[in-house]
Amino acid sequence: MNGTEAKRACQKKIIGTHDGTFHCDEVLACWMLKQLQEYRDSEILRTRKPDELSSCDIVVDVGAEYNHTTNRYDHHQRSFTGTMNSIAGKKWTTKLSSAGLVYLHFGNSLLSQLSSDSSEKDIEILFEKMYENFIEEVDAIDNGVDQYDREPRYQISTNLSSRVGSLNPSWNETGVDTQKRFAKAMDLVGNEFMDKLNYFSKSWLPAKACVDSSITNRLKVHESGEIIIVEGGCPWKSHLFTIEEEQGIPGLIKFALYKEDNSEKWRVQTVPDRLGSFGFRIGLKESWRGLRDDVLSKESGIPGGVFVHTSGFIGGNHSYDGALQMALQSIQAAKLSMTDE
Repeated sequence: MNGTEAKRACQKKIIGTHDGTFHCDEVLACWMLKQLQEYRDSEILRTRKPDELSSCDIVVDVGAEYNHTTNRYDHHQRSFTGTMNSIAGKKWTTKLSSAGLVYLHFGNSLLSQLSSDSSEKDIEILFEKMYENFIEEVDAIDNGVDQYDREPRYQISTNLSSRVGSLNPSWNETGVDTQKRFAKAMDLVGNEFMDKLNYFSKSWLPAKACVDSSITNRLKVHESGEIIIVEGGCPWKSHLFTIEEEQGIPGLIKFALYKEDNSEKWRVQTVPDRLGSFGFRIGLKESWRGLRDDVLSKESGIPGGVFVHTSGFIGGNHSYDGALQMALQSIQAAKLSMTDE
């Protein structure tokens, strides 16, 4: 190593991004990079001057160039149409922002470092969950990708991108240290990234084994196999869809029963017709909806009634047997209704 190389090796690395108004994508990209060992002690240079950017070790969201070999990750150039699908063969087709580009190339290393007790297979699962439930939203908003084909019924202005944007100085503020605001924005996105990662790695991922066991033991609950028992609070829905496909029984499960926290009461909850939907495969009986306590027990003929939600997606009973009967009667009613049709 010559003198120039040795001097360069001792210098802090520089992450380059644009100055002026900052956005969620480059803030998040910078935060992710600074979690990596290679860039942990790096400085962030916010500029649009080509000569200054050329001296940076890595550049995000500016420079009109995407080149992983030279660590350039801009997405604004007209020629750029990259997606997770087109670049890496993954399923998502949302155009990538600088956050998505950095996540695509450094995400596995990032997750391995932040979730060091996870296996290689778990990291692959977490990579997809974090993109689909965190990064893709940032990509879409920054690139102006509509979430719906038609006008939405209401506006959401509390998403992460909006909150990052609100940290920029307003048009009539003067004397603001934008570098401090940028740092505050990095803290904001970093905290949210870690909250989401901790949920998926420490709660959602371990739940898969519980749901797998619940589905395997479904015939012990009822011979139909359409009802399972899950642990209260367990995030079971997304795993259920995956495991049904794995076991070749898609659409079979209709209800999940679980015990309320710190209570002897039981809940009976429908399985959604698709992940993320408010619809369900089979709802609790129409005639029970909106009823509570003794009125519900009288109407249903099942002792111990607690409630049934007006939409029919969830109900409760004071006993396991009562909750099971609520599910069974609802399934029977739905099947009779389909026969009548």
